[in-house]
Amino acid sequence: MRLVLVGPPGAGKGTQAALLKQKLAVPHISTGDLFRAHISEQTDLGKEVQEYLDSGELVPDEVTNQMVRERLAQPDAADGFLLDGFPRNVAQAGVLGEILAAEGQRLDAVVEFKVDEDVVVERLLARGRSDDKEDVIRHRQEVYRNETAPLLDYYSDIVVAIDAVGDVEEISERALSALRGDR
Repeated sequence: MRLVLVGPPGAGKGTQAALLKQKLAVPHISTGDLFRAHISEQTDLGKEVQEYLDSGELVPDEVTNQMVRERLAQPDAADGFLLDGFPRNVAQAGVLGEILAAEGQRLDAVVEFKVDEDVVVERLLARGRSDDKEDVIRHRQEVYRNETAPLLDYYSDIVVAIDAVGDVEEISERALSALRGDR
């Protein structure tokens, strides 16, 4: 199964990906993990990412696209994957479509984890991380709405919306049930 996980920061995508990858037997591919791996391995792409991060800039789509392209070409992703953090915008979605089409593949679904913004803010504040200040969290929510939420229209024919409030296992079961087409 080839899935993209979408939802605002704090919706629980990473937590759900860890459960879903086990249950679906596919790798969880997170752009954050890819960035960290390339940086720690000192690859050319990793050095480039580090330069952007050190200067406080966003990593350009071209660099992210290349990392994802390389990762999806690895054997463990041949039969499916969970993408988390990619695509982050419609331009990246177009690139993903090209990558998959070149292999005669397509996405099976885009799983949207729906959570009210105030619930997400509460969740993230409760984590107590130093970068989790309410104004920063709300700004990240705004960036999500402006840049990533348009993916839901782009992928409208394959979006599976999940209520992401509740017990972790319960949310995972909702996602699996929706992916199976249970009603």
